[in-house]
Amino acid sequence: MSLQESGEMYLETIYVLTQKSPHVRSIDVGEHMGYSKPSVSRAVGLLKKGGYITVDDAGYIHLTQDGQVVAKRIYERHTILTKMLVSLGIDAEIASEDACRIEHVISDNSFQAIKNHLEKSGT
Repeated sequence: MSLQESGEMYLETIYVLTQKSPHVRSIDVGEHMGYSKPSVSRAVGLLKKGGYITVDDAGYIHLTQDGQVVAKRIYERHTILTKMLVSLGIDAEIASEDACRIEHVISDNSFQAIKNHLEKSGT
């Protein structure tokens, strides 16, 4: 199943929240993203159907191996692109917002080049 940008955003959010607490529920995702319960419920259903998450009997969301791979990739893109933009003098909040948009459309080649450049420059 191919993910759209919104699915990637949900996976990234679940990943970020699980770094703070192993117990993540739909309500936590909705609060973090500012989305309504019905929107989150629909997304959770699609992510479950796609094999990216599971939800246990207590309502806690867990990333599957596939979900973990996608979430880590998107999160890495977000953090590195934010870092790059901040190094160019962009305000951190604006840099993070812009990175959030760029992370979904940038090619693997371009992203890798940016990552390599930052690593070489020690930024």
